[in-house]
Amino acid sequence: MKIVVNRLNYIISNPEVLSGKPLVRGTRLSVEFLSGLSKQDWSEAEILENYPSLTTESIRAVLKALQLRQRPFPKK
Repeated sequence: MKIVVNRLNYIISNPEVLSGKPLVRGTRLSVEFLSGLSKQDWSEAEILENYPSLTTESIRAVLKALQLRQRPFPKK
């Protein structure tokens, strides 16, 4: 089993979890899902309140990764 961890250490991709979609380490929350929340104008506080397994650092890592990518993750 090959697990890919990005340089920020918060986002992983495991082909055996969520079909290999990038997700936040230690959760089953995909980057794509969190991107959707961000696009719906959810605040960091709202995300943390509703998904307590996340941390401020993990949310910021996701947002930074999305900025660097500058496009949404492809839909399959």
